[in-house]
Amino acid sequence: MITSPAHLSNERPSLYADRVGEWYANQTSDDHKSEHGQYLTPPAVAEFMAGLVSASSKTIRILDPGAGSGILSCALCEALAVCENKPEHIELEVYETEAGLLKQLSSVLEYLKSWLSSVGVELTYILHASDFILENAACLDQRQTTLFGDTGHSRYYDFIISNPPYFKIPKDDPRSRACLSVIHGQPNIYALFMAVSAHMLKPGGELVYITPRSFAAGPYFRLFREKFFKITRPLQLHLFGSRTDAFDRSEVLQENVILHAVRDDGWNDNPTKATVRVSFSAGIKDLAAHGFRMAPLPEVIDVKSHNRLLHIPTSDEEQRIIHLVNSWPGSLHKHGLEISTGPVVPFRATQFITNENGAGKVPLLWMQNVKSLCTTWPVPTRKQQYIISSDASASILLPNRNYVLLRRFSAKEEQRRLTAAPYLADNVSFDMVGFENHLNYIYRQSGELSKEEAYGIAALLNCRLLDTYFRSYNGNTQVSATELRLMPLPSMETVRLIGKEAAKGKLTTSEIDSWISEMLVQSGEATIEKATRCASNPSGAGATARPAK
Repeated sequence: MITSPAHLSNERPSLYADRVGEWYANQTSDDHKSEHGQYLTPPAVAEFMAGLVSASSKTIRILDPGAGSGILSCALCEALAVCENKPEHIELEVYETEAGLLKQLSSVLEYLKSWLSSVGVELTYILHASDFILENAACLDQRQTTLFGDTGHSRYYDFIISNPPYFKIPKDDPRSRACLSVIHGQPNIYALFMAVSAHMLKPGGELVYITPRSFAAGPYFRLFREKFFKITRPLQLHLFGSRTDAFDRSEVLQENVILHAVRDDGWNDNPTKATVRVSFSAGIKDLAAHGFRMAPLPEVIDVKSHNRLLHIPTSDEEQRIIHLVNSWPGSLHKHGLEISTGPVVPFRATQFITNENGAGKVPLLWMQNVKSLCTTWPVPTRKQQYIISSDASASILLPNRNYVLLRRFSAKEEQRRLTAAPYLADNVSFDMVGFENHLNYIYRQSGELSKEEAYGIAALLNCRLLDTYFRSYNGNTQVSATELRLMPLPSMETVRLIGKEAAKGKLTTSEIDSWISEMLVQSGEATIEKATRCASNPSGAGATARPAK
């Protein structure tokens, strides 16, 4: 029988916790890890997170809402114990629901207590073998969080540090029902951890969380962003460029972010002078030598907007692009356009999908049919290229009109997140068309997109300006229709000018970027300096633009 590891002589508690975590992970299946959202925090990441805070009083209260093996609690206590104004007493509370880990976590905390005593710091701790959300969600009720009055909630903390579990939970889950004030759609549990934690900080208290970046945008997190950033002010955001390297022992296919924030209930009233430190590294290996920049907080999160998208620019150029795009006067809705998701869901439409041409068959387009500024149909692929047009399939087919098609997902190795192309009705001789569910399509609600408008919108979505803008707040591979509805666009006159040039013939990616910048200058929607800067470093391989077939 394999026994849990014992601590070594003079071993740092965080390294002991890491060994315990690895040992436990090796005892559990991949399905179990996925079900419980378990992703171990590497020691270098734990040390970095712990180093973001410093002691300011003799007694410090710390909360770790999803402790796991205790590595973050240990790393934070270690950092506080060696800082210039180290505390005399640390009160630590941790939560963990994994029954098989509780004994090992208790051993880690006992060792931490002994280690801290050896450096002159007293530790008392409470280990809660209970669900953090269910036990503390009542603090989300604003009536219960008035500054330490009759709140029904007596525990407030100087520091909260966490690598919470990541998985979606249904709306009827007890944890969802307990957090209705921050719920919209299907929530991810990590956002509930963040929301509850924010309300458990004392004024001036700080939290440090490592999570996916998905909370920065999207409709499911809108209420969370509104509530969370109403009472917490970001101090630092650290981005990992790699989607897999932040947790190098696990396959976490999302970009990660470390958020360091302070409880500051009044900051929304006067955000203009605040700044936030934006730091970045490719992964763990260069974490110690990470770069950073200071950004004006209102340009990272616009608290006056309804959606409060969180833009995270990692360079001055990205900041200029965000500022430029935000200055554009248009959007899909302002231009009378709409975006929807392809209605053909293959597993629900198997009886209609076919590779056979003939009477009653119309085109079916998939992501494979769409490349940058180029829609091609049919294409040699395993994806069937036709769908039966009948009364039974009418609800999932669309009139053969001009559209802009946009891939809903990007491959992690692709250089650009947005891939769009015009679909022109004149290039096929059918009355109807099918778009598979992994495509978004843009259309005019009243009337029809012109050829120049279709090409112009597609060219803009493919250009480096909007790709950079989109990546500044979108941290995963999915391209949400909701996010695209909100994305600023130039005036429709400028869109048509860009489309007229884009429709002329073959373009490389760099030529698209240059022409768009020129059109923006000519239209007065960008200064020459801004447009030149934005087009000066186009990236990506050349792409061939052809009319839709």
